[in-house]
Amino acid sequence: MKAKTKNISIVLYKPKYAGNIGSVARAAKNMGIDNIIVVGTADMDTEEMKKRSTHLAVDVVDKIQYFNHLDAALGEFSYIVGTTSRLGKARGPFISPRAIAERVVNISRKNKIALLFGPEDTGLSNDELRYCHAVATIPTARELKSINLSHAVMIICYEIFVTSMPAREEGIPKLALSKETEGMYGQIKTLLADIEFLNPENPDYWMMHLRRLFNRAGLLSREVKIIRGICRQLEWYAHHKKT
Repeated sequence: MKAKTKNISIVLYKPKYAGNIGSVARAAKNMGIDNIIVVGTADMDTEEMKKRSTHLAVDVVDKIQYFNHLDAALGEFSYIVGTTSRLGKARGPFISPRAIAERVVNISRKNKIALLFGPEDTGLSNDELRYCHAVATIPTARELKSINLSHAVMIICYEIFVTSMPAREEGIPKLALSKETEGMYGQIKTLLADIEFLNPENPDYWMMHLRRLFNRAGLLSREVKIIRGICRQLEWYAHHKKT
């Protein structure tokens, strides 16, 4: 199922740097989302935003909506996803970006969704998270848990984008026929006997291991032909070596 990206908005609560807003605009547009709301900060340097967004996402910066208060910004949304790196019983339960993407894709078909991100230094407080229907947290290494704002936006939006992609059917290869592989095994057995690799008293012992090896590979018809061609060349070489 494909997400209805027109119903998905990035909500930035009190971002501290204009450049980060521009980077968010670029990241969101990379993933097909172009609705951004900024709350509590309306005096950011627009030129810096556009510089960081690059010319390809300037249109996203131009249509940013600004609100003074979070409740007003979120008032028209039916489903709100908060994001946080700070864990705690009062702040969860927490959902992975991949799991939340599945919900967002489904719900976005008929509902407006807000992806809420907090300030770069403190993130969302418990007061802001109370508006949220779900809280996503991005797994990180213990040594550095905080993530740049635009990177966090990109990760969440990427998961939504990938979840929306139609499943690709993997090409099913045409495997070699049994008569082809059996002919190959017979040729290999003869060759290995000629060069005295096989134990003449129990030649099928090593052949069983070779069968298992090739069975795991799942040989194609053309691959069987290549192996048989190699065997013929080795047979020719072994014969002329003896003479």
